[in-house]
Order: sequence, then structure tokens, then C-alpha cells
Amino acid sequence: MSFWSWIASHYEEKGPMKWLAFFCELLASAALFALMVMTCVDVAGRYFFSHPLKGGTELTEIGVAVVVFAAMPVVTWRGGQIVVDLIDTWLSQRWLRWLNTLAIILIALSFYYVGGRIFELAERSLRRGIVTDFLSIPTGYVIYYIAVMSWATAVGVVLYGLYKRYFLHGSMKKEANI
Repeated sequence: MSFWSWIASHYEEKGPMKWLAFFCELLASAALFALMVMTCVDVAGRYFFSHPLKGGTELTEIGVAVVVFAAMPVVTWRGGQIVVDLIDTWLSQRWLRWLNTLAIILIALSFYYVGGRIFELAERSLRRGIVTDFLSIPTGYVIYYIAVMSWATAVGVVLYGLYKRYFLHGSMKKEANI
């Protein structure tokens, strides 16, 4: 199987969204692989050589941030997040659509606002020269990454909401009329 046919069979997204999803998942999987290798090296160093990996905790924290915030936009625009439908049986479809729209607006605005605040923290961190304790990695760049991916998640929430509202429900209405 060629790379292009593999991409076509594994990614439902169209156009640039397909490549953005591929890039985000590639970044998350590379970071997860690096975390796995780093953990193995740390454990082997700790138990066989009595010398753990220096800065392993810092690298783990950064790696987890990379994995989580790389996967978050993809999970969001695919609608893969956990949904609890406790009140769906009691409300009409009209109320559910209204609540869904309200939730999408609130979640997108929240991610946008949080991304802005995190971006300000990243600027402040770089301005003050804050680095990690052992490896002296500037934390501001990781914080910038978190802010940008929070904004990407906000966009993903809106895209998923539009898709669910206009394409998914639109196709359901068309099927009901047939």
C-alpha cells in the first residue's frame, strides 16, 4: 500500500484538514514514542547503572503536553470527545439543538480565551527568561505551543459544530424525506 492510499484510507477529512490531522497525529505519536524510549532509558539507567536519566521528569512533562495538545484539536473536530446525554430523553430535538449550539459557543470561546491567557503567560515566561531546572529549556516555547493548540481546538469545536449542525443533521433530514 502506498503512502497516499494509506492517507486516503485512514483520514476522512478533506483538503488541508487531512494534512493538519496527519501532522497533529504524527507529532503526538512521535512524542509518545519518544516518551516510551525515554522511560525505558530512565528505568534501565536507574536499575542497572544506578543513574537515572538527567532531566527525565522535565522531558516527560513537556512530552505529555505535546501529546495532549497535539491530539486535542483532532479529537475535537472529529467529535471524539466524551459526551454525556443525561437529559436527551427528556428534551425535544429543538431544545437539544439549541443546547448543543450554546455548548459549542461556550466551549469555543473558553478555549479561545484560555489560549489568549496562556499566550500572555508564554510571553511573560520568555521575557523573564524562565527555564526548566535541570536542562535549562525555555518554558515559554512549550507554553506558546499550548496556546496555539488551544486556539486550534477552539477552531475544531466550531468546525465540528458546523459539521454536526448543517451536514450531519442536513443529511438526516434528507434521509427522512426520502
